[in-house]
Parts: sequence; structure tokens; C-alpha cells
Amino acid sequence: QVQLVESGGGLVQPGGSLRLSCAASGFTFSSYFMRWYRQAPGKERELVATITSAGVTTSYASSMKGRFTISRDNAKNTVYLQMNSLKPEDTAIYYCNTIVGVRPFWGQGTQVTVSS
Repeated sequence: QVQLVESGGGLVQPGGSLRLSCAASGFTFSSYFMRWYRQAPGKERELVATITSAGVTTSYASSMKGRFTISRDNAKNTVYLQMNSLKPEDTAIYYCNTIVGVRPFWGQGTQVTVSS
């Protein structure tokens, strides 16, 4: 019943911006932390950003801090990732994540490619 659907990925030039969205359903969205992860080719999955249930507190991996912003709209059951000053090393599949009870849930992922 829990569903997470990412969108907004695509091809962008270095230095460009992109905003990812994750539409959630099947759980009380406003009661849960949300996270963005990414996985680049040949690399392990890494945590990008976390946002608390009310959106008051956010945290970021050091390589993304200052360039990426996580936010949420609980009225729309959607979490966002605004990505600015994109670099080729940001190329990855980006995944939306939450933990309901003791179980993690993942979206299908959206591809972000940063290339000239």
C-alpha cells in the first residue's frame, strides 16, 4: 500500500538546476521523516538528504550541503529535492525513501544526468 513515485529527473548541463519530486501515498505522510538517496554507476547507494515530518529540520551529506535543498508539502504528500550548481559527479539514480514501522520503502528512482 505504501507507494513512492519520483519524478523530475533528466539531462542537465553542469552548473544547471533540477527539482525532483516524490509523490507519496498509502501512509500518513505528515507523520514521517523523508529522505533522498542516490546511486551512481559503480558506487554504493548514499544518503543525500533528510527532512523531519513537519519539515522543520533538514540534514545533508557533506558533498551536497549548500547546493541541494530538501523540502516537503504535507498538504500535497510530496517531498522535493532542489538541486543547484549540478556537477557531473551528481549523475545518479535518485530515490525517495521513508521508514514505516521498521520497514524501509523506496520509490522506483529517477535518473539525473549531468553532462555537457
